[in-house]
Amino acid sequence: MSRKGRLFSALGAVMITVGMSAWPTVVAADQEFTVNVQRHDPYKNYRFRVKWDGQYVAGVFNVNGLQRSIEVIEHRDGADAIVRRSPGRTLIQPIVLERGRTHAGEFERWANLVSPSNGAIALKEYRKDIAIDFFNEADQLVLSFKAYRCWPSAYTAVGPLDANSTRVAVESLTLQCEAWERDQSVAEPKEP
Repeated sequence: MSRKGRLFSALGAVMITVGMSAWPTVVAADQEFTVNVQRHDPYKNYRFRVKWDGQYVAGVFNVNGLQRSIEVIEHRDGADAIVRRSPGRTLIQPIVLERGRTHAGEFERWANLVSPSNGAIALKEYRKDIAIDFFNEADQLVLSFKAYRCWPSAYTAVGPLDANSTRVAVESLTLQCEAWERDQSVAEPKEP
């Protein structure tokens, strides 16, 4: 049989196999939800809260995300034409928090610990651990991420103002952190 004939024969076999069942069975190596196996929808990205100093910070509506990357180190043997790559330093991207501008002062107070008007940094207080908690539709804590030894590298008291816009005034805080991880002690709760 020619190569083209084998290909069509293989495709025909696949089409017959797929056509035999209404829905193909997908077996995942790592099940998405272990407690709530009936759940198929991922958690919503708007059900979160940010916490530091043991309290949730009011009004945070945007977190740019937790991202880390590994620096790529290239090297090669002088006689080899192939460039080899190996992992280098871990680079943690800054975390940017945004919220509507109100009279709440948590962002400004923390930023002032690093860049106070008198020029003296509050060395014992300017680094904080933060938590980003995710909640399901029943307001149950389902995931938590902890970022360690964060400090504010940028603070925007009021974002761009535009008389033709319908947005709220926004303040933002950019945090540098040394590491972050998922809090493994937060387990999937049984949903009602």
